[in-house]
Amino acid sequence: MESIKLGISACLLGEPVRYDGGHKLDRFLRDTLGRYVQYVPVCPEVECGMSVPRESMHLEGDPEAPRLITTRTGRDMTAMMVEWARRRLEEPALQDLCGFVFKSNSPSSGMERVKIFKDGMPKRNASGIFAGLFMKRFPLVPVEDEGRLHDPVLRENFIERIFIARRWREVMNQGTKAGDLVDFHSRHKLQLMAHSPKHLSAMGKLVAEGKKVPSAQLRAEYHRLLMEALKLKATAKKNTNVLQHIMGYFKKELSQDEKQELLEIIDRYHDGFVPLIVPVTLIGHYVRKYDQPYLKGQYYLNPHPIELQLRNHV
Repeated sequence: MESIKLGISACLLGEPVRYDGGHKLDRFLRDTLGRYVQYVPVCPEVECGMSVPRESMHLEGDPEAPRLITTRTGRDMTAMMVEWARRRLEEPALQDLCGFVFKSNSPSSGMERVKIFKDGMPKRNASGIFAGLFMKRFPLVPVEDEGRLHDPVLRENFIERIFIARRWREVMNQGTKAGDLVDFHSRHKLQLMAHSPKHLSAMGKLVAEGKKVPSAQLRAEYHRLLMEALKLKATAKKNTNVLQHIMGYFKKELSQDEKQELLEIIDRYHDGFVPLIVPVTLIGHYVRKYDQPYLKGQYYLNPHPIELQLRNHV
């Protein structure tokens, strides 16, 4: 797989582009996740023509159409930002992104809960101007901010989504062979089950009736359901259901002791005593030991590089 193209607020990579000339380097994003992605850094404020350092800004007005105002002199910088952003969003560098990591609380790049003033009173219910325009222009592209990525569940969910988004783009780039979508769906079934059995069912029906639907419409609807499903968190309850489902593929192979051991480990995971990586590792051992062909192809068992340690939390 080629590197995942990921947009990112430039200050998170250590670039000194903030209003005070500083940065907000995030070492996990730069040094750990950065080994597996190709970053496309963006600083809306600098790229639209503002200087470093510069006067700080905040949002004012309606959260659906916020104004970008300098905090000391009261200058309205909205038009400058919006005009640049609309051009930037049509550039090829942003057209092929598999995700974007925004800077939390930024009036230009905050994903959500950015402070906005209305009638002199602040509320945290806005998005930064560039981030808001990006999400409207690319509603299916996974997005997060670096603050939320400190939560291990949200971090795992986001990284899982960008790896799937990359695989989806590879399928799209291969052409329109009917078997490509069938294979993609088959290999992601257990992963989808862990997020939303309801979406998995709808996607299965869509793929099964694929010949009745124009190819472009089929893929667009499948893509929408795919990204919608993956935004839902894979909970311990849903993961336990998947793990128990996987056990069914070893009915004849596992000895009684092996079945009992696996059931006990799944129960310990469900009850919060061990992380997901423990039952998944044991299942991976059985997949190799008994050469289970269907499970070998399931991304659920290897959704992202183990070096990211995303399934190690309880």
